Amino acid sequence: MQDNLTREIPLVPAQSAILFIDVQNFSARRDGGEFHDVPEDEMEARYGFYFDRLEKVAMPNMRKLQAGFRAAGIEVMYTTIESLTLDGRDRSLDYKITGFNVPRGSWDGKVVDELAPGEDEIVLPKSSSSVFVSTHIDYVLRNLAVRQLVLCGLLTDQCVESAVRDACDLGYLVTLVPDACGTYTQERHDFSLRAIKGYCRQISTDDLLAEIAG
Repeated sequence: MQDNLTREIPLVPAQSAILFIDVQNFSARRDGGEFHDVPEDEMEARYGFYFDRLEKVAMPNMRKLQAGFRAAGIEVMYTTIESLTLDGRDRSLDYKITGFNVPRGSWDGKVVDELAPGEDEIVLPKSSSSVFVSTHIDYVLRNLAVRQLVLCGLLTDQCVESAVRDACDLGYLVTLVPDACGTYTQERHDFSLRAIKGYCRQISTDDLLAEIAG
């Protein structure tokens, strides 16, 4: 019966994975490449909220999720903005217009030290907003027998939201962890959560950790 279908399904560890989106030096460090052209006297006004949320809320929660999912034996994965070339000629047109180029192998393309991947954890470089467009993540997830995908990271209303929509359309049950995500303003964060509510289950870090521990 179709009436019983729901997104509100607890994670089954053997068919689940968590993906940390773009938590990298380029976009999660004040000295990252995304902010190189921002005058020092404008930094706080333009990005003060973002870095405050990242440092006090999103990053601590992502670290808790990373530890909890590792302990539960659930697949932990990462995606970062990083070109396949040094000059970024393979980037999406949108990234070219925006001016984003994270050269292959660069410091900007690395996951931040606080969330450093384990030696056998998968990191997928992408050159578009959605990880499902510019990487083979769908192929990888299906090889891993993943049906339930947990998403968190940066930015809530851009790359995270894109991944939520695409994962949903590809047939995954998506869980979003809002308090492990961040964007430039509270308004943008809240608007995005409302906009994608119909595509995913939304649950707090602590509640999700309790779920996988139980």
